[in-house]
Amino acid sequence: MSADLDLGAYVARTGFGGALAPTLEALRALHFAHATSIPFENLDIQMGLPIRLDLASLQAKLVRRRRGGYCFEHNTLFLAVLRALGFDAAACEARVRLGASEVLPRTHMLLLVRLEGRVWLADVGFGGEGLLGPVPLDGEPQSQFGGVQRVAADGDARVLQSFRDGVWTDLYAFRPEPRFPVDFEVANHYTATHPESRFVRTLTAQLPGPEARRILRNRAYAEIYGDRVEGRELAPEEVVPILRESFGIDVPEGARFRALEG
Repeated sequence: MSADLDLGAYVARTGFGGALAPTLEALRALHFAHATSIPFENLDIQMGLPIRLDLASLQAKLVRRRRGGYCFEHNTLFLAVLRALGFDAAACEARVRLGASEVLPRTHMLLLVRLEGRVWLADVGFGGEGLLGPVPLDGEPQSQFGGVQRVAADGDARVLQSFRDGVWTDLYAFRPEPRFPVDFEVANHYTATHPESRFVRTLTAQLPGPEARRILRNRAYAEIYGDRVEGRELAPEEVVPILRESFGIDVPEGARFRALEG
């Protein structure tokens, strides 16, 4: 196992209780444990702090300080865990399509895991719309806690899709080609600092679960139970308590978020 990875601390953080082995059963359980316990959030960007992708910084933030992060942070940490356990895993870049009216830059990170003669898409960093378990690249639909996902072909690209209201909806598109850490450093810099980045313009925290998906965007808070949505606009003084209580984020005292201050 990697000397730089504190696997015991990671297991404690996620509550994973299965066998630590490079098997499909373990991949599914690890994926579920990570996705449902470490929230997707961009508080550091909103507070004007840098997003660091080295393993030491990620463990300090997501594991020891019980914070969350966004795709580059989640999937870089998860990739280190999978490789430490002996999985054949690689990282890829994707273009988000969900809600987009134009072609977006490659600002999403996902993982591909080759296992038992198949290739699986693993992604613990897509927030409230994200996967709770891996999906095979061969197009076979996977049912996950009331949702159905598949990976469809689109020319030489692949598209992660979700089945909603009787139709398949594109979440993101990618080419199944390994990328290098420097590729994600560049994308991370754009996503964390460009004035038009959605993460600069919007405070968000998201946490998927088997029964409910919790999503906060600025002061709009929603809990999604299958087809039922319960949501409301928060008062300014409710934002930090919601981050702490509903998402389990250890919010720093005196935190101020640029998107809420105009």
